Amino acid sequence: MTNVLTDELLLEYKRCRRRAFLEIYGDPSHQEQPQDFLLKLRRDSLAHKQAILDIAPHQQPNYPYRDWEAGFQATWQLMQQGTERISQGVLLAKTAEGQTLVCSPDLLVKQPGRSIFGDWFYVPTIIKLGKRPKPEYKLLAAFCTQLLAVVQRVWPTAAWLILRRQHPHGVNLDIWIPAMQQLLRECLETLQQQQEPEVFISRQKCGLCQWYSSCHAIAKSQRHLSLLPGVTPRRYQELLSLGLTTVEAIATTQITTLESVLSQEIASDLVQQAQATAQNRAILRHHNYSTLQNFQVLNGSEEYQPPSTPVPDINSLPTADVELYFDIEAEPSLKLDYLLGVLVVERHTHTETFYPLLAEQPTAEASIWQRFLELVWLYPDAPIFHFARYEVEALKRLAKLYHTPSVLMQPLLSRFIDVHQQVMNTVTLPVESYSLKNLARWLGFEWRDRGINGSQCVCLYSQWLETGNRSLLEIIRRYNEDDCRATYHLKQWLADFYRC
Repeated sequence: MTNVLTDELLLEYKRCRRRAFLEIYGDPSHQEQPQDFLLKLRRDSLAHKQAILDIAPHQQPNYPYRDWEAGFQATWQLMQQGTERISQGVLLAKTAEGQTLVCSPDLLVKQPGRSIFGDWFYVPTIIKLGKRPKPEYKLLAAFCTQLLAVVQRVWPTAAWLILRRQHPHGVNLDIWIPAMQQLLRECLETLQQQQEPEVFISRQKCGLCQWYSSCHAIAKSQRHLSLLPGVTPRRYQELLSLGLTTVEAIATTQITTLESVLSQEIASDLVQQAQATAQNRAILRHHNYSTLQNFQVLNGSEEYQPPSTPVPDINSLPTADVELYFDIEAEPSLKLDYLLGVLVVERHTHTETFYPLLAEQPTAEASIWQRFLELVWLYPDAPIFHFARYEVEALKRLAKLYHTPSVLMQPLLSRFIDVHQQVMNTVTLPVESYSLKNLARWLGFEWRDRGINGSQCVCLYSQWLETGNRSLLEIIRRYNEDDCRATYHLKQWLADFYRC
């Protein structure tokens, strides 16, 4: 093991123990190039930090890149001189076992008091692009606080986070110092043992990781339970405690067995998900009265109890003469919905027409919003299908921003039908996640540009604004149309499945 543990590595360990291990011991050839969206996030993060630092004068120590010892010496000199604000300094301390701990707080701010330097000491500030003070940010601040205490021989009285809204957020050190110390002990132990942590695919955390493809391939070869929708890290440990280590074992277990560690609803969903995956087929969800009754009888419960949650109506998915399929492309950092894509399907004429309402500049958002309203009201009786919640929430934002009368919006919103929610309420499928791409690809649909996704489109739009290269807009337009057509494909399959 390397004898240096940085704040970056500790943060990686908090997010994923395996990733931290691979950063030290992994084969670099198994690591992918960082995605464009990840690079954009890094650039945006650096720009945000610089904007905060520029608010007041500061000094930055000069040292060779990642030469921690030189960085520490340069930082020490600035602290000894009583520099008011030190940016991107290096703090360094050694453990009793000889490990070197390193952190680089975004800002050290001088305060009156006593320390090894004289009548002053420093408090750390961590600057992040996030909106919320996440636990990992607080742990990072606590780590910097402890190293700073070692360096200046006195504990800082505070530690701060500055996030996207730029209001300082105080870190409760009484809570987060002990939590950080426990995390640090676990991290050092894991890395010293050199035992590769188990693969676990997390749908929220793994997407941007450069080790994802390598880890996913291992998980696929092992048929790992983390690939089963509904299996969280905590539930995974609960399943292992019951001796359930395979999809097939879960598919054949009794729900009452799982109820010792899971709620009845989650246990039922998990068994059914395992059955769909093991049998590679779609299954009507147990929320249906007759199906739920079958589940209870099969699992030894003769007495039927009505479900506590509303029973979805599989007849609530209309088939109309004209149907609209809607998808948005957005640039979150600009709070901009720059492409409102609408696919108009007219069954009586057997035509499908795609309308890409595109704001080539951010100032054109109002114009495409008006064009969208005009288009959808050409078909006042047509249901509007979309996938997941974003589209409806975005329309509410646009309506408020551009003062659209409620008399126009309320009947419009009542026409929206969330195909994702319809799937989640009514059918279980043998997929790794219920994203549009996973669902549509299981049905045989494919996007024309295989390497493009929503995050990539964010980058492409930013590049368009910088370069004026119209081919970038064409890629985005094509991707948005394919999203609309994938939603149409999925809706058609659902309607056919319900009729079977």
